[in-house]
Amino acid sequence: SMLNILQLQTKVLSSKEQTLNYIETYLKKFLHLQPDIVTLPEMFNCPYSNEKFIEYCEEETNSLTLSKIAKLADENNTYILAGSIPEKEDSKIFNTSYLFDKNGEIIAKHRKMHLFDIDVKGKIYFKESDTLSSGNKFTIAKTEFGNVGIGICYDIRFPELARLMVNAGAEILFYPGAFNMTTGPAHWELTFRARALDNQVYCVGVAPALNRDASYHSYGHSIITNPWGEIITQLDEKENLKIVEIDLDEIKKVREELPLLKNKRNDLYKINLI
Repeated sequence: SMLNILQLQTKVLSSKEQTLNYIETYLKKFLHLQPDIVTLPEMFNCPYSNEKFIEYCEEETNSLTLSKIAKLADENNTYILAGSIPEKEDSKIFNTSYLFDKNGEIIAKHRKMHLFDIDVKGKIYFKESDTLSSGNKFTIAKTEFGNVGIGICYDIRFPELARLMVNAGAEILFYPGAFNMTTGPAHWELTFRARALDNQVYCVGVAPALNRDASYHSYGHSIITNPWGEIITQLDEKENLKIVEIDLDEIKKVREELPLLKNKRNDLYKINLI
């Protein structure tokens, strides 16, 4: 069975309203491609910085961003993975991804579980934990094209999380993410290929476009990798979009030809939720 994924590698404009209107206009130009699911980047509505997470955060029940995305999903009869936004609950802020179905209903939300705290000497320093709290749940959603798992950016570096999602039946793993110009060239493509290969699933990475004027430089390079560990598509760093058709039957085929998941030694080791 075939699935059309429309990846939007968008940029963040100077206000939230502007960004949302731009995403709507951009999306509407390409709806004739008839996507089954539209994917947006991590922090698609907010500049990637700790001060901005505080300034831009929204509560789920009263969110300009989420109500706009819900309306777009409903009106255009498409699933939308709303990459992530800074989501406020009580006094905490989470980096949260929402999956909307074709009726504009939220069918899953994932709060980034592994916070990005990094200090590569002379290259990049960033600590999400200065402002963000971590989620503590792994996230699987049932859709009409099968079960999908959602992680956010740094979450992809932890193979245990991918394996838990796949053990729970996920056939596509979505990771909205914003790797940077240090970690991106080194690890972005490698981790997407590795997670897809290890688990014999599709992995979908969708990133914000590079903005040289921002304090954080996103690597872009939105990507899809297949169950054989190959890259099906990859953009560059500029604002762009891509519609890609994937064949879900490939998953079963690859798992029969190379039965990794069957050949695991479940008698010796397993990954459990605590």
